[in-house]
Amino acid sequence: MIFKKKKAAPLPLPDGFTARDIKTESSICTGETTIGFYNKKTNRLVWEELVKTEADIDAYYEKYGLTRER
Repeated sequence: MIFKKKKAAPLPLPDGFTARDIKTESSICTGETTIGFYNKKTNRLVWEELVKTEADIDAYYEKYGLTRER
């Protein structure tokens, strides 16, 4: 194989957040699951994304260059 797909450089962690601040939340009404950095001051997720599978959650961690603790 001559050409390999280059992996994108990981994004920097948002200021004031660590890997331990990543949380998932599920909606009571729709059942949708979102992942993001949990802000303890506002009790909300920031930089959140919709996830549907475990692979989506793993991809979110990889996006920031982190490994997921299980």
